Parts: sequence; C-alpha cells; structure tokens
Amino acid sequence: MLEEHDQTMMEHLEELRRVLIISLIATFIMAGVCWFFSDQILEIILQPVLATGNKMHYIGIMEALMTKIKLSVFLGFLTALPIILWQFWSFIMPALRKVEKIYFTIFVIISYVFFIGGILFAFYTVFNIGVKFLLHFGGEELLPMLTIGNYVSFAMMFILPFGVIFELPLAVFLLAQLGVINYQWMVKKRKMAILISVVAGAVLVPSPDIITPLMMATPMYLLFEVGVTIVKVVEWSKKRKAKKQAQEDQIPETEQEE
Repeated sequence: MLEEHDQTMMEHLEELRRVLIISLIATFIMAGVCWFFSDQILEIILQPVLATGNKMHYIGIMEALMTKIKLSVFLGFLTALPIILWQFWSFIMPALRKVEKIYFTIFVIISYVFFIGGILFAFYTVFNIGVKFLLHFGGEELLPMLTIGNYVSFAMMFILPFGVIFELPLAVFLLAQLGVINYQWMVKKRKMAILISVVAGAVLVPSPDIITPLMMATPMYLLFEVGVTIVKVVEWSKKRKAKKQAQEDQIPETEQEE
C-alpha cells in the first residue's frame, strides 16, 4: 500500500497505459470469438424486420463484411466489459480502503448486470416494437429498401444508450445513501426529468421523426420514476434504522435508572 503511494506520475501513467492495452486486447479477442457467432447474432438482430415480411439488402460489395466486423467489435466490447471494468478497478484499487473495495466490487458487478439488462430490454421491447411500428408507416404502396449496414448501425446506436440509462437507478440509490438527494427533491424535479428525457432522446437517437426519440425518452422517464421510488425506500429504511437505534439506546438508560 505504501509502495503505491510512492509511485511517481510516470509510473501511474505507465500503469494506466497497461490497463488500456489489456482492455483493447480483451475487446479484440472477444470480437474474434464473436465473429464465429456473427451469423446467428445477425439473424436475431434482423428478426424485427424479417418478422414483418421485409428483406434486408446490401448495396456495396464490402457492406456485408464491414457490418459483420462492426457487429463483432461491438459485441466484443460488451463481452469484454467485465475485464475492462476489472482492469480500471485494479488501477484505482490501491487508493481504496478494504470496505470500499468490497462496496466497489459489488457496484461494478451490479453495474454490469444493469448495463447488459438495459441493452437486452431495449432490443426485445422498445427496439422490436419500434421497428415494426416505423415500418408500418410505409403502408402497402411503399416498399422499404433497408440496407444491412444502416440497420445494424441504427440498432447499435439505439440500444447502447439504454445500457447507460439503466445505470440511473443504481446511481440514484448511491446518491440517496450518501444523502445527496432526497424524495422531495426528486418529486420537484419531475418536470425537469421529462424535459431532459425528451432532449436526451433526441440527442442519443437522432432521427427526423419524433416517434423514435420518444421511444427512448419514455423508458428514460420511467426509470426516473423508479429512481423516485428507490429514494423513498432508502429514506424509509434510514428512518427505520434510526428509530431502531434510538430504541436500543433508550433501553440501557432505562436499565441504569432502575
């Protein structure tokens, strides 16, 4: 521990460089593994479009290959994320105390579960419904000319922010535990949360139509409401513990008086 404190700035930068290199290598190795499953994964991603009876096309000779590479790198990053988080965790671990290390490890594990949960939720619910809904506007007169490259890029750009957004309840829980936010403050910020959800939806999923950003904004605001409930439960738990502690403190005083 003492040795870590004695590290120079250059040694810290060298350690950070090592962390970044390992993270990149892990991502590319996992991308290589995901490449062998790219056809099966692509079949799952295309399901929302194929289920409507439409077909997917590619218009460039390299488009199919580049799309598989892009998808493999994206999945490689997701599957290597525990290794990446572990590397960054070990980088800052010497600065943490023993109890903080335990809490931080739990935080990293739950954070990863929430991140992957957000992506899966986005794909199997909002994205799936959204694609079918948007294709419905073409009617019987218009035939969509969907290309695999644009579709996969749209899918990744759409579902990835959900992974980040699903960290919101966890962040709210931590802030409530630290006493930074409370239930009354969260209730007062509801209008602001709606505005931020709509703006964030428009920024994260830029689209000429209003429906696509709203598909992002709606679950974002619902997660805010989940956060409000979490803060309320945390405050209730704190009050309950304080009341119990006060009762335990009164018992010895009563025994002393007797």
